[in-house]
Amino acid sequence: MLDETIDLDRTFQALADKSRRCMVERLTLGPASVSELAEPLAMSLAAVVQHVQVLEACGVVKTEKVGRTRMCQIEPAAMSAAEMWIADRRRGWGARLDRLGDILHDVATTEEEP
Repeated sequence: MLDETIDLDRTFQALADKSRRCMVERLTLGPASVSELAEPLAMSLAAVVQHVQVLEACGVVKTEKVGRTRMCQIEPAAMSAAEMWIADRRRGWGARLDRLGDILHDVATTEEEP
């Protein structure tokens, strides 16, 4: 459980940065080189490499050296853990809101009775 929490913390921390989210968004279209990830960003290639390293350290991205090019791709398992965590929270809040709706409905119908 603790390891899962640490991994989840690292995933959300990595995704908290707008540039890294942009890279992840690009990688959802398919694998890309570090240079391709750098194209839309206003930063040096060295800075992009550092961002990729953060994404790789938390498991969101997997990289592989192909000749002289470093290729990156999404690692779905890390994103699935974050997605499951969010879905669990959404279900809990949905149930609470449903109960609140039932209570408000009961109050409204009670007030309407003569």
